[in-house]
Amino acid sequence: MTAPGSGRGIGNGESAAEITTTFVGLPRDSFRILHVSTGNVCRSPITERLTRHFVRERLGVLGGGLIVESAGTWGHEGAPMEANAETVLAEFGADASGFTGRELLDEHVIRADLVLTATRDHRAQVISMGHSAGLRTFTLKEFTRLVKAIDPATLPPLDDGVVTRARALVRAAAALRGWLLAPTAEADEVYDPYGAPLPFFRSIGDEIHEALDPVVTALTGVPARA
Repeated sequence: MTAPGSGRGIGNGESAAEITTTFVGLPRDSFRILHVSTGNVCRSPITERLTRHFVRERLGVLGGGLIVESAGTWGHEGAPMEANAETVLAEFGADASGFTGRELLDEHVIRADLVLTATRDHRAQVISMGHSAGLRTFTLKEFTRLVKAIDPATLPPLDDGVVTRARALVRAAAALRGWLLAPTAEADEVYDPYGAPLPFFRSIGDEIHEALDPVVTALTGVPARA
C-alpha cells in the first residue's frame, strides 16, 4: 500500500501542481466534505452516509453542490463496508448501498473543501500531505465544538446557496481554532470499532450522530426534526 501523500492516484498525466491549479483558488459551484478514518470500512463510511442522510432529511435532497465522500489513511481499496456499520446505518434509516472503500490520495485532499477526521492522528496525516489542508481539516468532534460557538446569524442565508454557507462556516470555524480547546485530548477522538461487536458499533454511531447533528444544522440552516 502506498503511503499517504505519495501522489499515487493523480494519474492521467496530471501533476499535483496541475490538480491544485484546477481545484484550488478557482470559482466552483460545489463544496466537498471528505470524511477520513483508517480503513474506510467503519467510521468514515458511517459518517459519510449519515451526513448525506441528515442533509436530505433537512433539505429534501442532497444537492445544491454539496458532495460528501470518504477515504482511509490505510484504506481497504474496493472493500465493502463492515456489516455492523451497515446495520448501524440501517437503524438510522440511512442508505449503505453501493459503498466501496478508498485509500486516501492527494487528489482527495486537494479537491476537499472540508476534511473531517475520526482522530487527531488522522488529522495530522491529512495535514502532513500538504495542499494547504491545515485550515480546512478538523477532527469531527473538534469541528462540532467550533460550530456550536458560531452564531448562525453571522452565516449567509441558505437562499445564497449551501455552498456559500458551507464555505463561510469553515472560515469561521478555522478562525476560532486555538481559542476553543478540547477539555481533554480524548474529547476529539472517535474510536475505531473495527472487529468489535454490534453494541460498540452502535455506541460509535451514536457518537457520530451527536457530533454531526449541529454540523448539518449549521450547514443547512435547518434543525433536525423533533
